[in-house]
Amino acid sequence: MIAIRVLQPVKCVKSLNSRLFCSAKKPTWPRKIFSGIQPTGGLHIGNYLGAISQWVNLQNAGEDVTYCIVDLHSITLPQDPAGLRENILGVTASLLACGIDPKKSTLFLQSDVKQHAELGWILGCHTTMARLGHLPQFKEKSAKVKEIPLGLFVYPVLQAADILLYKATHVPVGEDQVQHLQLAQHLAKTFNTKFGATFPHCHALVADDLSNRIKSLREPTRKMSKSDADPKATILLTDSPDAVVEKVKKAVTDFTSAVTFDPENRPGVSNLITIHSLMSQWSPEEICEMNTDVDTGKYKARVAEAVVEHLTPIRLRIEDFRRHPDYLCQVLDEGAQVATELAEATIQTVKERLGLGKTTHSRQECKKIEEN
Repeated sequence: MIAIRVLQPVKCVKSLNSRLFCSAKKPTWPRKIFSGIQPTGGLHIGNYLGAISQWVNLQNAGEDVTYCIVDLHSITLPQDPAGLRENILGVTASLLACGIDPKKSTLFLQSDVKQHAELGWILGCHTTMARLGHLPQFKEKSAKVKEIPLGLFVYPVLQAADILLYKATHVPVGEDQVQHLQLAQHLAKTFNTKFGATFPHCHALVADDLSNRIKSLREPTRKMSKSDADPKATILLTDSPDAVVEKVKKAVTDFTSAVTFDPENRPGVSNLITIHSLMSQWSPEEICEMNTDVDTGKYKARVAEAVVEHLTPIRLRIEDFRRHPDYLCQVLDEGAQVATELAEATIQTVKERLGLGKTTHSRQECKKIEEN
């Protein structure tokens, strides 16, 4: 079981504008978990070990979990339409193969639930450009394009809408996503202060182990990424055994032959030990003791063997699910029906508190006029 650390909110400081949010009468929200993943490229072992395994554990622990394939986030940068459709089915198959059970979790496609975009616009009207401009992912991604799409700038607002729409109290995230979650916390507080208690404060669930530290095989000081230009930098869940062996063999290490765990001074070897540990359930210390008889070159073969053994059943299940696209679409459709019902209830509350649309009172008045 993955150890999970809950990041607690900063203690509230009372002021004229925060009395409602800090009031002792604030509601008790039922525990709900939400998380999402983009369908851009194939899922890799960093996604699997750092996020999806945690999702499965939360699901199997009986938590109220909602998981979303966030395709609207994907189009903040250019996408090939046919490729995006294939990736959506591929991610769905991968999630199911890794253990996500549609009978225990709500799994759906973001664009199938229109309320995400609707709440995103509403929350955007309560967000400042200065706050968005300071978020790290915008700085990182905008540096790679000449003309910055508006969607890339407001991406975190839609991300906040994803969370608040289902009144999530806990969100599994990597440490690099905590700042974006803080925007959701800020927007919930802002909305609640102005319009009454509508959204819970959402807490970050950060895995308190090695699972969120999977690095690139080619640049072990950087996080493993689906968008890496070097295909040898990532191990995909769909990679063949030969491909896994080749990628591990080419992994960057150093000139020291001993197998030792020292992430700061030996990031390449330590990354392989981390992967080996998570795939085998042995601790890094145990792995180092078991491999005193080999140098790092021969140790790579043992890492590759452990990865192949762990991933082969998953890869075969992915291939099986991909042969049944109608079933994958059915899973997403059924999940979207459940998600839409929850999302619509939230949107109606938000609209009434903002004064948007026809309120319950105005509908009753219209009905009286029609009857007369």
